[in-house]
Amino acid sequence: MKKNILFVVNPISGDLDKSDLIAAVEEFAATNHFDLEVYETTGKNDLRAIQSLYDETAPERIIVAGGDGTIKMVAEAMEEQDVIIGILPAGSANGLSVDLNLPAGVEENLKIAFLHHYIEMDMICINGKKSIHLSDLGLNANLVKNYEQSDVRGFWGYALQAFTTLKESEEPFVATISANNKTVQHIARMIVIANSQKYGTGVIINPNGAMNDGKFELVILKSLDLLLIGKIITGNMPIDSDDIVIISTDKAQIKTDYPVNFQIDGEYCGAQTSLEIDILHKQMKIAVP
Repeated sequence: MKKNILFVVNPISGDLDKSDLIAAVEEFAATNHFDLEVYETTGKNDLRAIQSLYDETAPERIIVAGGDGTIKMVAEAMEEQDVIIGILPAGSANGLSVDLNLPAGVEENLKIAFLHHYIEMDMICINGKKSIHLSDLGLNANLVKNYEQSDVRGFWGYALQAFTTLKESEEPFVATISANNKTVQHIARMIVIANSQKYGTGVIINPNGAMNDGKFELVILKSLDLLLIGKIITGNMPIDSDDIVIISTDKAQIKTDYPVNFQIDGEYCGAQTSLEIDILHKQMKIAVP
């Protein structure tokens, strides 16, 4: 008896042509006796369309080809369903796949996405929006905003905007943080709300993070001088530094003294002065190596 698979592909993510990838998925499905339904996202009513296709085909798994934004959209569409999500990294931001240690090759990823076991992964709810990976206030969110507004995509697009963003970086902000029955104030350049350890570049920002422990971390970067940035980028995150504070919790509130740029999983979400954050424990099943 054939098993149904729903394949959701974002045709424009990462500015990569997906025709070879779609062909590889179709061939793998046929060889392994799966019935494959392919859905290409359009940016309009995708969430509803995926829910309808799920109801029609009752797939055993949903395979997603795209970046963090596409994976998150599928996870939101499936929040009421018990289904395993397999990932084929194909976006400009593939942070989750980096954190899950998914391999670079398509063939190995197909086996994991279609056939391997899974973990039950947490999500974070921030002001009613879901986050699967890393969100932040401050400098990196400024970078995401500048990147979205620019015409250059991929790694060089990020590199170009990183230079511009550092040059134009705003004043530090005062953050009042309530978590674990305590309220503290910090002057910060950036606050990361982390469900996991690494950015898509492989940079470790939250060394002790786990995606299924029922907690998230607030990583507060008080200073972002070039020495500290250099240490973080080279994988020497100085967690005992006075410039970095990490709070582990399952619920938090952040208030800032002026509106600060904010992003969720690589998507710019405007400037915010107040964030309400909760963990959503074991919200989705993700195929892993």
